Amino acid sequence: MAENKVEAVQTAEDENHIIAERRAKLAKWREEGHAYPNDFARKDLFGDLRKEYGEMDAETLEAKAVDVTVAGRMMLKRVMGKASFATVRDVSGTMQYFLSSAEMGDEAYQMFKGLDIGDIVGAEGMLFKTKRGELSIRVRKLRLLSKAIRPLAEKFKGLSDQELCYRQRYLDLIMNEESRARFLKRSQIVAEIRRYMIDNRFMEVETPMLHPIPGGANAKPFITHHNALDMDMYLRIAPELYLKRLVVGGFERVFELNRNFRNEGVDVRHNPEFTMMEFYATYWTYKDQMDFTEALLRHVAETVTGSAVVNYQGMEIDLSKPFARMTPREAILKNAPQYTVEQLDDETFLRNELKRLGAPQPDYVGHGALEMALFDEVAESKLIQPTFVIDYPVEISPLARASDIDPSITERFELYIAGRETANGFSELNDPEDQAARFKAQADAKAHGDDEAMYYDSDYIRALEFGLPPTGGCGIGIDRFVMLLTDAPSIRDVLLFPHMRPEA
Repeated sequence: MAENKVEAVQTAEDENHIIAERRAKLAKWREEGHAYPNDFARKDLFGDLRKEYGEMDAETLEAKAVDVTVAGRMMLKRVMGKASFATVRDVSGTMQYFLSSAEMGDEAYQMFKGLDIGDIVGAEGMLFKTKRGELSIRVRKLRLLSKAIRPLAEKFKGLSDQELCYRQRYLDLIMNEESRARFLKRSQIVAEIRRYMIDNRFMEVETPMLHPIPGGANAKPFITHHNALDMDMYLRIAPELYLKRLVVGGFERVFELNRNFRNEGVDVRHNPEFTMMEFYATYWTYKDQMDFTEALLRHVAETVTGSAVVNYQGMEIDLSKPFARMTPREAILKNAPQYTVEQLDDETFLRNELKRLGAPQPDYVGHGALEMALFDEVAESKLIQPTFVIDYPVEISPLARASDIDPSITERFELYIAGRETANGFSELNDPEDQAARFKAQADAKAHGDDEAMYYDSDYIRALEFGLPPTGGCGIGIDRFVMLLTDAPSIRDVLLFPHMRPEA
């Protein structure tokens, strides 16, 4: 421990020394009027240049005399007398620079020698191939565009400290190719989801993030206050009730890629704010939604990764095959065969067993909630391959339509992949009187201390009284799906700026 403290002090002292040296350089550039110019116009990207000229032989390239104007961050620098090399990176990739006093002039070359790793530079020059066949730029002019005062590689050796990656994502993205690739893939995933929805005649909409009544999910909200209206408001926990208001209004297929906020714990699957896509289609049931959700996820995986079979944390997840479907009870009996049907029918047994497993339930919850709590404890984590768990109890599904065959269950599903919930959908409850009774039951639960129970939303009941067509709805956790397709163990790995405790 003492050695670690000494090393930390030495590292801080070294860094402070480097920063002081760089500030001195910056002060000199300020005196000369060169600091932070804003008149450099980049014309070329390294990736585009490689694509167009990378396979060209040296003689053909030389004959073309391709002039380029480029810019990026200097990641490597090798000074060798009157000729040097540098590696510079832009958003599209890296390129090697060849710099010499003969080509640039002594003054400009000396300026280059004074630059530091991390500096952002603009350059003009000509493309050529080295003797080893590497596409490079013979630099004629070089300008410092932005000075990196803090050191990169000296402090961040690959930036392997995971907490530091989360706290200082900008440095993580500078230093780690894997992180840059993951967030590029996230962007591609979201774009492909949006494209698929629009191609299937869904209309993208935007609904409020500040709600007078939190609704659409069982979750504890964040509370804020609007000064002009002098009223408390809640950050959105789900867009569901607003989206269904739009369906009442006549938009028959809608979707929203949205940020939600829930005042819950933080772990590898949960962040206080997260991204979901919710979508609704009239004249669909939960079975139609399962079919569509399965097709959507399969399509996105194939399009973005090239395959519907993905490797996640050492597990092969096959999205190409039809997803399994089973009830919560079937999932329990399959994955925890020590239980019997008789035991699952016994409410006293369920309460005692959940207490033994360290998940005691409040007295006011019923048999359906108890069985689902047992499912969470003994079956959920074992659902590795894509599995729709269907027919949830009415008790824990206040917005879902009850089954016409068995009124104790709803036409609801949750999709589990790699042992975690990825999507939740159901045939929507469109009976306003039934919905009002469900809201009242939720209010009773809140009165008993359930701070995640829903509020009574009288305006939503009024909307239903105008008539909601038969509708199927679904919400997909975008962050968890990105985790799957990028082999990320934690939700923090796929959020550019995850929430953390304040730094000491």
